[in-house]
Amino acid sequence: MTTIPQVAEAMQRVLTTTAQRVAHQTGFVQRDSKLDGALFAQTMVFGCLRRPETKLGDLTQTAASLHLQISNQGIDQRFTPAAAKLLKEVLDAAATEIIAAEPVAIPLLQRFSAVIIQDGSTIALPEELATVWRGCGGSSPEAGAAALKIQVRFDLLSGTLQGPLLQDGRAHDQSATLQKVPLRKRALHLNDLGYFSLDAFHDIEAHGGFFLSRLKVQTMLFDTEGQRLDLASFLKAQAGPSLDLPVQMGAQHRLSVRLLAMRVAESVANERRCKLKAAARRKGQTVSKARLALADWTIFITNVPKQLLTLEQALVLARARWQIELLFKLWKQVGRIDEWRSKNPYRILCELYGKLIAMVIQHWLILVGAWAYPDRSLIKAAEMVQGMAFTIALAMAGVIDIILVLTEIGSCLGFASRMNRRKKHPNTYQLLLDLKEVA
Repeated sequence: MTTIPQVAEAMQRVLTTTAQRVAHQTGFVQRDSKLDGALFAQTMVFGCLRRPETKLGDLTQTAASLHLQISNQGIDQRFTPAAAKLLKEVLDAAATEIIAAEPVAIPLLQRFSAVIIQDGSTIALPEELATVWRGCGGSSPEAGAAALKIQVRFDLLSGTLQGPLLQDGRAHDQSATLQKVPLRKRALHLNDLGYFSLDAFHDIEAHGGFFLSRLKVQTMLFDTEGQRLDLASFLKAQAGPSLDLPVQMGAQHRLSVRLLAMRVAESVANERRCKLKAAARRKGQTVSKARLALADWTIFITNVPKQLLTLEQALVLARARWQIELLFKLWKQVGRIDEWRSKNPYRILCELYGKLIAMVIQHWLILVGAWAYPDRSLIKAAEMVQGMAFTIALAMAGVIDIILVLTEIGSCLGFASRMNRRKKHPNTYQLLLDLKEVA
């Protein structure tokens, strides 16, 4: 578990030591200047954190809190390729810091050493930045000439963040650097279909870990005697509402897994079939009868033993994967990482990097203040950190004791960032807690 003094040290290490060092390496500082690397990085990070709809005036006010008197024009002139490189290096340094909270008090999650979810989110950029971050070159904004993909790996147990790591918008999810991060023993990986990989599943199992993933329906399945399983026909013949069956997966890998399936309501199945047909029409294709039949079921595969995770628990736990979608939603709705006012491409890039660093530091503060509580609200917590950004900047400047400031923020987060229980549509944490007594 990371302590508040350790978070303060990490902030100083990233926003002061690293920023000063890379300022000369990137060419941002070429001669003595009152705006050095650390002051520029801190101005951008705390300015963007305090007011994500960033104006130059917001940045000059933040700079003033850091004992730097500079005009709007002076700030505006510093948005150069070198400034963007500096902030990118600072972001990379922040992404390597390991900040972990006390494990959240949810017994089902605590059965594993970590519960890992991973995903990416793409941000469209001005076409002038195509030489920095390449998009797909398509007609939609996300597939334009310039786009950036953010990859994040997130532990639901300790809250530890790996990333954000950046890649070209055109890059495939499975090419992400995070795919090469060492795997932990007894860690559970909740995978999206974009990361479905038999090789990855094999590696997870080889390192003593677990996986739970939706099934890519084209994947070959075999029964325990090695006979090919026609999944659509097999499920059609099932009379019950659910299935938990040992199978082998992959023509070459033959991974021993559990096939988990739950029949869905007819209205849900029909909606799925409509979406499948619409997607196929857009591509000039048709959907097979077998694929349409599989819409009647929600299907997962896992290597977690039944005594460690029942079918019911697995289906509820799989819903927790959406927590990473909520993290990206938080970063976009509250942090406004994909919004800017300027048309200057390098100011846009500097703002984007500054906001991402701000989101990482915001996450650190949430971890030490509120993560241990299952019912914490990330949005409430983020808004509270946002409101304290000016005070944190003063603490970084030495005006106020930073340990005292972070301790007070942590206390406030633990008290004032909690969710109310819902009866009709329970929160994910409620569903997970309700399963704690299931054998």
